[in-house]
Amino acid sequence: MHSLPQFSVIIVAAGGGTRLAADIPKQYIEICGRTILRHTLDIFVEMNALQEICVVINPAHKALFQSATVGLDNIKFCLGGDERKDSVYNGIKTFSHLKDDDIVLIHDAARPFVQEAEIKTLITAMEHHKAASLAHRVTDSLSYCDQDNFTTSRISRENLWSVQTPQAFHYGILEQAHAQCDESKSYTDDTALVSALDIAVKFVEGCKSNFKITLAEDLALAEHILSTRLSTDIRTGLGYDVHAFDDNAKDITHIRLCGVDIAHNRKLKGHSDADVGLHALTDAILGAIGEGDIGLHFPPSNMDFKNMNSAVFLEHAMKLLRDKGGALINADVTLICERPKIGAYREQIVARVAEILEVSPKRVNIKATTSEKLGFTGREEGIAAQAAVSVSLPSLDKD
Repeated sequence: MHSLPQFSVIIVAAGGGTRLAADIPKQYIEICGRTILRHTLDIFVEMNALQEICVVINPAHKALFQSATVGLDNIKFCLGGDERKDSVYNGIKTFSHLKDDDIVLIHDAARPFVQEAEIKTLITAMEHHKAASLAHRVTDSLSYCDQDNFTTSRISRENLWSVQTPQAFHYGILEQAHAQCDESKSYTDDTALVSALDIAVKFVEGCKSNFKITLAEDLALAEHILSTRLSTDIRTGLGYDVHAFDDNAKDITHIRLCGVDIAHNRKLKGHSDADVGLHALTDAILGAIGEGDIGLHFPPSNMDFKNMNSAVFLEHAMKLLRDKGGALINADVTLICERPKIGAYREQIVARVAEILEVSPKRVNIKATTSEKLGFTGREEGIAAQAAVSVSLPSLDKD
C-alpha cells in the first residue's frame, strides 16, 4: 500500500454564524471541553501526511482563535474577507510557496465529523483528477413549493448530490480559479469556482454524518454525537498539598503560588519551587485519571527536579489526560494561608493556570481563605492548598 501524498489545509473559520443565534461564533462554541474549531483541527493534525494548516479567521475573533488552538504547533492563520471566496483566497496566498501540483484541501470549520478515512479517499482521488470533493447522494424526496409552502412540482433526486467539504485541488488550479473568477457572480464553494474554468470536479462519496453545524438543531445533534463519542465518563480528582515556610531564607521578595510571583517576605520549603497550588492541582488531575500522585512521576529523591518550575509537573499531568483522549472540564483551587493576601492577584493567577492547562480561563477558579489563626496555617508556619477537578474521558467500559 503506497503512502498518502502530502497535503495542506485551509480551514474557513471567518464567519459569524448568525443563523445559530449564539453569543459567540459557532466555531468557537465548546462541546466536551473543546471548541468546534478545535475538534475539526484535531482530525487533520493527527494525519502524518499533513504539511501545514492555515485557519482563516475574522479579525475580531483573534483572541478566540488563539484560545482554541493553544498547544497546537504549526497552525497559522490569516484574516478573512468580505465573502467566503475572499477568505479562501487569502488562505491560498499564505501557501504561495507551494508548487502547482501540490494538494490543498478547503474545509469548513463547522464540520467536525469528517472521518480520516474519507479524507484519505479524497486525497487518493487527486492522483487521477484535478479537483475533487466529498459529497453524498440525495436520498430525500425533493419538491418546489410556492410562497405559502404548497408543493408545486417534484424534482427527481436521480444524480443529485449534496456537496460537502473538504474539497481538494491542485494548488495551481485553485489559485487560478480565484485569481480569474468573475467578481459579478456568486460562488457558494470552491468547486463552483474551479468548474468555471471548465475543469471537471470528481465527487467522492462521503458520509451524511459529515454535516455542517448551521442551526441550533445541528448544534444539539453535534453535542449528542461528541458527548457519546468523546466523553461518556465524567471523573473527578482531589489534590492536597502543604509546604512549610523556610525561616532560614534571606532577602526574600516574593513567593510563587499557582505559577504567579506574589510580593511576600517569606519563602516556602520544597524540592522544586514549592508551588503548593500547582502541586495540589497536579495531584487532582493525576487522581482523576488514575495515574497515582506527583511523587510517583517526580520523586523528590531525583535531583533532576531540584528547584524545577512546578508548571512542568502540571503540563505533564495534562499531557497524560490528553493522551487518554480526555479533556479538562473545570479546575478549582483553594489556597489556605493568613498571608500573603491573594485577592489582588486572582485574575492573574486564573490566567496563568489556564495558560499552563491550555484551557479557557472560564474553566479555572481560584479561591483563598484563612484558617482563622488556627493550626499551622493560622500560626503562619506554612501554606496549604486544595484542588478539585472534573475531566471527561472515554468510557472505561470500552477498554
